[in-house]
Amino acid sequence: MDIVLLVKAAIMGVVEGLTEFLPISSTGHLILAGSLLGFDDAKAQVFDIAIQTGAIFAVILVYWQKIRATLAALPTQRQAQRFALNVLIAFVPAVVLGLLFGKAIKAHLFTPVVVASTFIIGGFIILWAERRPAAATRIHEVEDMTGLDALKVGLVQCLAMVPGTSRSGATIIGGMLLGLSRKAATDFSFFLAIPTLIGAGAYSLYKERALLSAADIPLFAVGLVFSFISAWLCVRWLLRYISTHSFVPFAYYRIVFGVVVLVSAWTGLVQWAG
Repeated sequence: MDIVLLVKAAIMGVVEGLTEFLPISSTGHLILAGSLLGFDDAKAQVFDIAIQTGAIFAVILVYWQKIRATLAALPTQRQAQRFALNVLIAFVPAVVLGLLFGKAIKAHLFTPVVVASTFIIGGFIILWAERRPAAATRIHEVEDMTGLDALKVGLVQCLAMVPGTSRSGATIIGGMLLGLSRKAATDFSFFLAIPTLIGAGAYSLYKERALLSAADIPLFAVGLVFSFISAWLCVRWLLRYISTHSFVPFAYYRIVFGVVVLVSAWTGLVQWAG
């Protein structure tokens, strides 16, 4: 296995882990990083989706006590059953719309210019959401969500099919606009990520299995390990951060970063692939 390729896999893994659960779009960053590294062919696109599983393992580790308690209580406790059902309800829209439109979106929207544009738009949406008059918070814990609340968050998650939008940003900010507390919206976003990203990774590996071989195992393993480590650090930091801070800094980051990408593309300073 080419050492340079493994280094690229490690870099992409770190990018995935650090950006998956922040409202700044992991897919967008992976597209841009892959373009700069020359790691953007068909196999690389499968790699980008597959290494999300490493980030999900980090969430499972951080929330293990909650997950274990919920699984143990599922046969007997109504609250645990409702929580699990809500995660399933929120997961379904992404499955349906992903199967219907995923191929077309990848073919036409996975470009640096689209990513940069959605970075900027998403940044302004976060600023608007954070600065608008505070809506009444109806839900302080994820266990208090109804099936309708879960469905709404699941529909909002589908906006992240457009690269650069941010799955976590859409679900957290969308959840807050729907009446969830910042903590409840963040927690539910993380729990919803588990079936969503594992499902996307498994489906992508199965669908594109003809592109892969046993020789690719070290490449994917490196990406998964670095994704896991960086995501674990990021999730633990984010849970502390949201207790006393807003998402406004991430909004400014999105806007500035998006502008830099657009300017570099238009001036030819950086030759972005795609």
